[in-house]
Amino acid sequence: MENDTVSFYFNLTMFVNIGHYRYPAFIFCLLIYSFILSANLVIILVISREKTLHEPMYLFIALLSFNSLYGSTGFFPRFLIDLLSDTHLISRPACFIQIYTLYTYGSYEMTILGIMAYDRYVAICHPLHYHRKMTSKTLIKLATMAGIFPAFLIILCVSLSARLPLCGHEIQKIFCANWNVVKLSCVTTVVNNIYGMLTAIATVFLPLFYVLYTYTQIVLICWTKSAEFKGKVLQRCLPHLLSFVIYSLVAFCDVALTRYNLEETNPFVAVMLLLELAIVPPVLNPLVYGLKLPEIRRHISRMFSWYKK
Repeated sequence: MENDTVSFYFNLTMFVNIGHYRYPAFIFCLLIYSFILSANLVIILVISREKTLHEPMYLFIALLSFNSLYGSTGFFPRFLIDLLSDTHLISRPACFIQIYTLYTYGSYEMTILGIMAYDRYVAICHPLHYHRKMTSKTLIKLATMAGIFPAFLIILCVSLSARLPLCGHEIQKIFCANWNVVKLSCVTTVVNNIYGMLTAIATVFLPLFYVLYTYTQIVLICWTKSAEFKGKVLQRCLPHLLSFVIYSLVAFCDVALTRYNLEETNPFVAVMLLLELAIVPPVLNPLVYGLKLPEIRRHISRMFSWYKK
């Protein structure tokens, strides 16, 4: 009976040594989650209700905020319960559902940033053809591709991991991660490793290189233009570029942390490091777009002033 229980559950070991840190961590993370929900909902509400913001760039920003809600809601409720719990077991089905949710969230973030880069590229490098290229039909196609393509690749990746016979049940994380599960396998994982690498290339590196390519073209166009033109381009592109740089750095740190033994560090610091992917982009994205883009900032101020009356 005990062996059956062990084989059906994973134990998230990073919670073990938190001790009295659990209470300040719970309060801090609850406040962060509340801010993520409220800030991204405000962005979505403002863009959806204001017809002047029904343009591709703003609709993609709303899509980015929706993805933040998806990823944070797929992580924080379970995490907050675990913080106050004495046991930190998660069933295998729940573990793989969490892996799927978090990995699709991360992939969606990169693919959405990729199609936002395409929108900026067309607007700046081919302004006369912008309305012909960025039609409602094109927007639907881009959004559908950004959603279905990563979902299909990751569900295959998770399915391959779910079929592995495992010789352990301890995951050195505060959440389920595919690499940590694969390391517990009793058999060779060559197929999983190859497919995981191909999935990473398709959902992370291809959008990454495309964003770099589009901004190289934008810089070349701006090089010969006036200072006024450069200022307008910077105002339009800076929020997207900030989001892209922030997410790239956070994703790189998250991958690097999988190779490091976090149990040797301070438990509170270790938990905060593991939380960065779930916290940093969903918190900073609404701040970057809400504060840097004057159209969104103006409508947010107007909405709050209306509610005060």
